[in-house]
Amino acid sequence: MTNVTITQLQRHIGDIQELALKEPVCITRNGREKYILLSAEEYRRLKRRDRQVLGVEDLSEDDVRDIAAANVPEEYAYLNELLNEE
Repeated sequence: MTNVTITQLQRHIGDIQELALKEPVCITRNGREKYILLSAEEYRRLKRRDRQVLGVEDLSEDDVRDIAAANVPEEYAYLNELLNEE
């Protein structure tokens, strides 16, 4: 990811817009990250991924097998009690 200052953005907006079509561009102010400029296509891809919900029928046999074989870390074992409450 390329970093540019707000001043650079103001002076070279066209070039930076073109760059953002290829990769996200971090815009800094006073040396700190303030904004990320990215293409509309990348933004939509991220939003779709954020909202993607899979049903059980969408899982592969390998996914189901891996889930069945998974072990809950000890620090989360207390959550098992919630499954047994009625």
